[in-house]
Amino acid sequence: MTEVNRVLAGLGLAAAISTGILMPQMAVAADDTIKVGILHSLSGTMAISETTLKDTMLFLIDQQNKKGGLLGKKLEAVVVDPASDWPTFAEKARELISVDKVAAVFGCWTSSSRKSVLPVFEELNSLLFYPVQYEGEESSRNIIYTGAAPNQQAIPAVDYLMKTEGVKRFVLEGTDYVYPRTTNKILEAYLESKGIAKEDILINYTPFGFSDWQTEVSKIKTFGSAGKKTAVVSTINGDANVPFYKELGNQGLKATDIPVIAFSVGEEELAGLDTKPLVGHLAAWNYFESIDTPANKKFISAWHTFIKNDKRVTNDPMEAAYIGFNAWVKAVEAAGSTDTDKVIDSIVGVSVPNLSGGYATVMPNHHITKPVLIGEIQGNGQFDIVQQTASVVGDEWSDFLPDSAPLISDWRKPMACGNFNTKTGLCGGTTKAVAAK
Repeated sequence: MTEVNRVLAGLGLAAAISTGILMPQMAVAADDTIKVGILHSLSGTMAISETTLKDTMLFLIDQQNKKGGLLGKKLEAVVVDPASDWPTFAEKARELISVDKVAAVFGCWTSSSRKSVLPVFEELNSLLFYPVQYEGEESSRNIIYTGAAPNQQAIPAVDYLMKTEGVKRFVLEGTDYVYPRTTNKILEAYLESKGIAKEDILINYTPFGFSDWQTEVSKIKTFGSAGKKTAVVSTINGDANVPFYKELGNQGLKATDIPVIAFSVGEEELAGLDTKPLVGHLAAWNYFESIDTPANKKFISAWHTFIKNDKRVTNDPMEAAYIGFNAWVKAVEAAGSTDTDKVIDSIVGVSVPNLSGGYATVMPNHHITKPVLIGEIQGNGQFDIVQQTASVVGDEWSDFLPDSAPLISDWRKPMACGNFNTKTGLCGGTTKAVAAK
């Protein structure tokens, strides 16, 4: 035991403070801050995408503290690195909630990481803000989904390809995990409902970090030589995108021949590529850095000042983090507390500005309203926006999967159900009917 500890043990806390051995601000430091968890991979295959979201959260917390903090207290970031390992996400989430006592967590990118932590947040009754597009088929009371559901990204993307590009043959190319497989299941059903034949849909998956794309791109090239306009719908995630796009260029696959529309490639991923061979390929998001609005210009300027690098780009998951953080702040202020139950009761209906000139509203299903944007890759690594819709409400349960079509989610009381079946009148398969509001 150190000398200071011996004195503290003998004097007691109040006496130790009065002697000056322990400063008063040290004794109450925990009460003067609100801890915010940041759960993003800073190493491993997903670091290429997630590191920027860690920086974004530090930026947003810094901005809020400059406004005076929250409920009269400063916000304190607690950053952990789950290292692109899904079980580690769950371990780090439990640590943030149980040990660090964070008020809320902002994090995850892949659906595998989100599904890994979901039981932890439900068990410990904490709140996760998830900022990335995902496959739907989920609605948790303890998660606010600020990224796009399939009807806010994937379905409008293939609609664009069919209506604008005249595409009649589709390659669904994805990384082998939950998000691409479920999204492609939805897209396959949707495309068939629109008259696309099964033989005109090619589905392929590769592992995380996949780099040997020569054979796979050659298959795409062959599939596209059947005389029908063909496109690739890409759910490739993480650093596998870099060699994929390089191989497209190596094999001379131009956007005019077989366009690629991606759901996980934005400005951050393009920053590491020679984009000139990729000009004209597409991405579907709900935000692009090239959006010309006062709100976006202000956000980009403040971001560059904070990060001290004018070359650092912005992207869609950053905007989703921005929306989620501001919605949490507004809900906490309305609740007058960071208590999870009170914040969840307060957050439905909260509207905050997005960066495209409108507002994002948290809906009863814990998803938000978002416009859908289609962008073409430009030689400078930015996107030319070729289509933008009005705001769309995120649909947590797909209308194109038979088991999901009758389900709705509403976390308001008295329903408070994430999978209410409108046909049976049951919530989550229970034997007790729950009346819809």
